[in-house]
Amino acid sequence: MNTVLQQAVDNVVSMGPAVLMQGMQLARPMDVVRSHSLSLDDRRTILAAWASDLYAVVSKPALRHLPGTPEPVSIDEIQSALKELDRQDGS
Repeated sequence: MNTVLQQAVDNVVSMGPAVLMQGMQLARPMDVVRSHSLSLDDRRTILAAWASDLYAVVSKPALRHLPGTPEPVSIDEIQSALKELDRQDGS
């Protein structure tokens, strides 16, 4: 049973915020900011996870590749999207 539980946890970690993005065409960080079908908290969660070192591209630490997206994006692009989300929220 412990092996099954660990496999389930590993699957969730590998999918990460892609679970929130299922069926959506979110290829770039600004697509997340503009998605009004996601709550503000969900958009922030996706962008924060995308910026995480967990999704860093091997040998290219300035790039992040979130599962479910077509290609890596720069950490700067993700941070800009987070700032825009904060601006829209009035933070």
